[in-house]
Amino acid sequence: MTGTDFELTGSQGTIVVRKVTPMGANRVVVLAHGFGEHSGRYAHVIDRLVADGAVVYAPDHRGHGRSEGPRAVVDDVDAMVDDLDLVVQSAKDENSGLPLVLIGHSMGGLMSIRYAQRYGSELTALVVSGPFLGNPMMAPLLDMEVLPDIPIDPAALSRDPAVGEAYAADPLVYHGPLIKESLVGMFGAVEKVAAGPNLGALPVLWVHGEADQLASYDSAKVLIEKIGGNNLTSESYAGAAHEVFNETNSGEVIDAVASFLSDVA
Repeated sequence: MTGTDFELTGSQGTIVVRKVTPMGANRVVVLAHGFGEHSGRYAHVIDRLVADGAVVYAPDHRGHGRSEGPRAVVDDVDAMVDDLDLVVQSAKDENSGLPLVLIGHSMGGLMSIRYAQRYGSELTALVVSGPFLGNPMMAPLLDMEVLPDIPIDPAALSRDPAVGEAYAADPLVYHGPLIKESLVGMFGAVEKVAAGPNLGALPVLWVHGEADQLASYDSAKVLIEKIGGNNLTSESYAGAAHEVFNETNSGEVIDAVASFLSDVA
């Protein structure tokens, strides 16, 4: 992935955005990464999107990657959605007339659904990968004053051990324990998603690994089917873990996204 970086002033300071431009763009994609990581982990996805004609804007959310803010504190998802809108508006200003698709993974999927609920008229389509829409294994942690010191297990990301090894060695990844404010913030955003509105006629693609231990597949299925609107396409992958874009069958998943984009944008 090659491109240029630019900065926006977000809710907690500087937001760093990577922009990659093809020859002869036919669409715009804004890519929202997940909790504790950064946009650089999706270089292979961006390369495919660009090869298919998309101008890609990939921000590091506040408190993540190269952007400013307390590390991995996700206490106000709607404020992060407002930051994401800054990226969308910048992309639209620079690419007037092109369709714009938002792609979000995990926490970024949660953010992207909230974005579509609040700013849906800005989008041509939405893709969510393993969106965090609840997890019954994590819910009991909400009642604890102090959370156990348990960071994300790299082995839970993918069946490919190289993915976990690269994640563990990545200095831009947050390797600390889950933060109580972040847990409360994300579950609070899930409640807002559940309250609606649904996404109406917006074309939506939902992809999810059925063996996802971090963003429950079953929880996501219930909520996506409730609020996904009347233009929802679903793809699930037996045995796949949380990061389907980094899974052993990632080519299949990325092909599904590319096919969806060619149909809707």
